[in-house]
Amino acid sequence: MSRRFTVTSLPPAGPAGTSDPESQRHSAADLRRLSGEDAKGDGNPKESSPFINSTDTEKGKEYDGKNMALFEEEMDTSPMVSSLLSGLANYTNLPQGSREHEEAENNEGGKKKPVQAPRMGTFMGVYLPCLQNIFGVILFLRLTWVVGIAGIMESFCMVFICCSCTMLTAISMSAIATNGVVPAGGSYYMISRSLGPEFGGAVGLCFYLGTTFAGAMYILGTIEILLAYLFPAMAIFKAEDASGEAAAMLNNMRVYGTCVLTCMATVVFVGVKYVNKFALVFLGCVILSILAIYAGVIKSAFDPPNFPICLLGNRTLSRHGFDVCAKLAWEGNETVTTRLWGLFCSSRLLNATCDEYFTRNNVTEIQGIPGAASGLIKENLWSSYLTKGVIVERRGMPSVGLADGTPVDMDHPYVFSDMTSYFTLLVGIYFPSVTGIMAGSNRSGDLRDAQKSIPTGTILAIATTSAVYISSVVLFGACIEGVVLRDKFGEAVNGNLVVGTLAWPSPWVIVIGSFFSTCGAGLQSLTGAPRLLQAISRDGIVPFLQVFGHGKANGEPTWALLLTACICEIGILIASLDEVAPILSMFFLMCYMFVNLACAVQTLLRTPNWRPRFRYYHWAEKEWGDGIRGLSLSAARYALLRLEEGPPHTKNWRPQLLVLVRVDQDQNVVHPQLLSLTSQLKAGKGLTIVGSVLEGTFLDNHPQAQRAEESIRRLMEAEKVKGFCQVVISSNLRDGVSHLIQSGGLGGLQHNTVLVGWPRNWRQKEDHQTWRNFIELVRETTAGHLALLVTKNVSMFPGNPERFSEGSIDVWWIVHDGGMLMLLPFLLRHHKVWRKCKMRIFTVAQMDDNSIQMKKDLTTFLYHLRITAEVEVVEMHESDISAYTYEKTLVMEQRSQILKQMHLTKNEREREIQSITDESRGSIRRKNPANTRLRLNVPEETAGDSEEKPEEEVQLIHDQSAPSCPSSSPSPGEEPEGEGEADPEKVHLTWTKDKSVAEKNKGPSPVSSEGIKDFFSMKPEWENLNQSNVRRMHTAVRLNEVIVKKSRDAKLVLLNMPGPPRNRNGDENYMEFLEVLTEHLDRVMLVRGGGREVITIYS
Repeated sequence: MSRRFTVTSLPPAGPAGTSDPESQRHSAADLRRLSGEDAKGDGNPKESSPFINSTDTEKGKEYDGKNMALFEEEMDTSPMVSSLLSGLANYTNLPQGSREHEEAENNEGGKKKPVQAPRMGTFMGVYLPCLQNIFGVILFLRLTWVVGIAGIMESFCMVFICCSCTMLTAISMSAIATNGVVPAGGSYYMISRSLGPEFGGAVGLCFYLGTTFAGAMYILGTIEILLAYLFPAMAIFKAEDASGEAAAMLNNMRVYGTCVLTCMATVVFVGVKYVNKFALVFLGCVILSILAIYAGVIKSAFDPPNFPICLLGNRTLSRHGFDVCAKLAWEGNETVTTRLWGLFCSSRLLNATCDEYFTRNNVTEIQGIPGAASGLIKENLWSSYLTKGVIVERRGMPSVGLADGTPVDMDHPYVFSDMTSYFTLLVGIYFPSVTGIMAGSNRSGDLRDAQKSIPTGTILAIATTSAVYISSVVLFGACIEGVVLRDKFGEAVNGNLVVGTLAWPSPWVIVIGSFFSTCGAGLQSLTGAPRLLQAISRDGIVPFLQVFGHGKANGEPTWALLLTACICEIGILIASLDEVAPILSMFFLMCYMFVNLACAVQTLLRTPNWRPRFRYYHWAEKEWGDGIRGLSLSAARYALLRLEEGPPHTKNWRPQLLVLVRVDQDQNVVHPQLLSLTSQLKAGKGLTIVGSVLEGTFLDNHPQAQRAEESIRRLMEAEKVKGFCQVVISSNLRDGVSHLIQSGGLGGLQHNTVLVGWPRNWRQKEDHQTWRNFIELVRETTAGHLALLVTKNVSMFPGNPERFSEGSIDVWWIVHDGGMLMLLPFLLRHHKVWRKCKMRIFTVAQMDDNSIQMKKDLTTFLYHLRITAEVEVVEMHESDISAYTYEKTLVMEQRSQILKQMHLTKNEREREIQSITDESRGSIRRKNPANTRLRLNVPEETAGDSEEKPEEEVQLIHDQSAPSCPSSSPSPGEEPEGEGEADPEKVHLTWTKDKSVAEKNKGPSPVSSEGIKDFFSMKPEWENLNQSNVRRMHTAVRLNEVIVKKSRDAKLVLLNMPGPPRNRNGDENYMEFLEVLTEHLDRVMLVRGGGREVITIYS
């Protein structure tokens, strides 16, 4: 062979499957090249290049060996698969996020410490981070209040709706996350790359603002716990009376919130790595608090905690101003008034003027936590919505009311409602407690296997938290008195955190645990939001945000952190957790909507790159009528202009077909199965142009062209092919096909793939121009960077009504040409005809290849491509070229000489054939002076019709007086066109392929080996054969043997189509090579890529 293909090897992996950092960087870069993308993602991918680009030095080298000689024309641009797969061996994702900061700080003297490959699994990398982000401030500070206001039934519906929303979003996100390798960038990367820059920018900003306001909400929760439950004396602003307490609390929240935000931002700026290291501590606080709640529930069933509440009539009293729940008390033998009396009366004297309601109603004390066995659940089933300023009352308690319109003194120690409540408001307040589901996908760069971990960990985390929330709703309603549940700040239970009163062993477990968990959640938000803004800024989607893409030398987003702190301060100045939470809910709901939209759009468009490993999602597909026809032209024009902006990204590539069909004299399509295959490939998506060429002039043949178009359209409709028809009239077929290839489509709506049938009768003399046209078609598609699909035996391809109940689609991946061979079976298996066929991929290992490693690498590559297929590596070691191959090559070359003469006159043809025969005779006489006659009989009428004679036979005629030679060792020859008399002394021998294999496998013997030696010595014409043709024929014969052995029963065989020779003198031999390569196979599709990547491992 004239060329050698070389690939620079990667450093070997270290022990125990680990690899050094340098090899990780090399392998990741190699895989990005393999998938048609560079490190910049969508920035400027080299999509027109093959997986591994050949360098100039590689092109000058030669590829030794005979097995793959047929594909040597491809070696300049496309690597052998065995060489390609070596780049996958050490592939790993690069870590991301805050680890960059930590790695930069670990650099000493310019020498970086080794960066370990991502080792985080599902539990540590996704499940626990999602739990930490989902469980948070709302669970501890507001869930009891939500249950008290909405009741168990409505609260259950609320929790179910919110958890269903996040579960459905997680399912869509899992489909997106498993649709390829998820590099560093997490959720924003997945959404923006799936929906495009416009939607991606909008979603990214929503996600960023939601994360930023989440930080504000967590900080407000931290300050509320600090001032209301831990250290109330720390309040800076004091209220002069009860009515001013709310305003004073808001001012305290603003001051302390700003201070805490400043401290947290400083921590994030100085030491991000400490935030990550304490993440598990914060998570431990959350889990410990939840376990304390469940322990308290169990204990309350047989030993309820003692938290009495005081009621005046049916009104709940705040415990801040008194200690004894009674109007009068006995001290010795004397009746005295209590502190409660002094709060409702003008003095502590018994004859003092008291509040009318206080005078009419009795004071009672009941248990605030009756326990799970109290039967309280019936009372808390239904809602009790309140308006602002209304006293929290217990249903069912006797009370003597006042006249309507009597004002309530706000200074009395009642528990008041601080806001008007309704169902949608409660949903807005509660919804942030189910967010945080993207924490796992945000750590995609740190995961060992993101495609497996993200769906499993996220869905398990949502299932766990949903179970906790739903059980909490029921248990809170069953254990805690209704008026205590509706008491937002626990005023009736001595200012304790309401959920803390249920916990065991002490309420302080919940208070301290919730404090640290909210601190940790705030730090996590301030860590993640700036990096998200930095990613958006670096994408350049919003121009004025590009300044926030810059940071410190180690990549830390300094400016983005500053903007995040400023936006977070806006939420803190609002100062109310109940008002910030609905803002946060809106941002996250918009973000989740776009995640689901991304999944829906990809599913409905059936993009070929949409191959998620996570299968448990579904989007209904409906065909809706077009009700706004007036906008169609404008929309089409806009879309066409957009398509002109540049070629599609590899992820959006799909075969846009130009189907070349032939019509008969009645203008009917000769092979309708070609359109059936088109329908099975396209499934009604993308562009399809069905073209045909009529010979003649436009003026004379215009009516026939119209009839042909009508016939093709009817067939397209019958086969459900959605597309356009184009019939061209040209003076000759070759020019007409060339015009179709060049001018088909409109603007950016161009075809990128040509589908054509194999010229079956190319050997017949009346079709001598057919094979020339075919080879020119191959060359023109290659020059135009178009993919080419050639169907052989198209009449045997299934129609749309047929169904294969079993079988396989076999892919023989010899050379990589962009991934077409991988993509086509995937598209076909979407159709009902091929749905039950499994996919098998075969690749060929050469003598120096490690076939076991090749199989592992190919399996890894298919996993990243989200393609399910059986993998087999076929070993084809170097072997001697068989006698059959030499005979086949000799007959081919002699037939080629005859084919060249088909357009000559009869006399010229006779002279040419006679010269070939004389040349053969003279050669043999020189080598063997005995009386030998050699005649080659290749009649013109049936010369080389492989359809009629699938197995070539070479008839060899020798005189009996010739030296003895093995009976199975023939010599090629050709008879002149004259019918000569058969000499009775001649022996007719037939050399077939089976005999060749049998002879080759025959055991050696002294006699047979001498005979074979003599036989080879009497084949001088073999020495005159073109050795390049011999090697190519050797490749075709050997590959065909292997393919027939492995894929004889396959429903469809796809294999690389070798390129035509650069030297046009060998065109007729090229057709013979393809015939030999594909003989004895029922359905074959030869595939030739268009010189660009059509498949990628990335989402």
